[in-house]
Amino acid sequence: MAKRFGLGKEQRVKSRKVIEELFNGGKSFSSGSIRVHYLFTENGPALQFGAGASSRNFKKSVDRNKIKRRLREAWRLQKLPLTELLLQQNHKLAVFFIYSGKELPDYKVVFDSTGRAIGRLEKIIHAVN
Repeated sequence: MAKRFGLGKEQRVKSRKVIEELFNGGKSFSSGSIRVHYLFTENGPALQFGAGASSRNFKKSVDRNKIKRRLREAWRLQKLPLTELLLQQNHKLAVFFIYSGKELPDYKVVFDSTGRAIGRLEKIIHAVN
């Protein structure tokens, strides 16, 4: 049995091909200071996730890594309803979050923005079906 709240290797967007398709052919929206790119895929796990932060706004890699860790943690804790919905409707989704704010966010801000983004993704999945 897989971990409910894990974010394992197979659940991360790592394929260069998928990432290129995600940014070139996928759709996007903003949730707070997070830009969300998503794409319905044909193969792979039901849900894949990636996170990033701009080196233009955050010169130090320590800050970029801290933001990415916070994004991944907030996603990991809130993704379960989205995963269950995708499994029920037999869809596969690749999602990439990019933090676009100017200053280092608190975890609560990231958690709230991630929750709103997941809610919006759920509405999009319901509209597709």
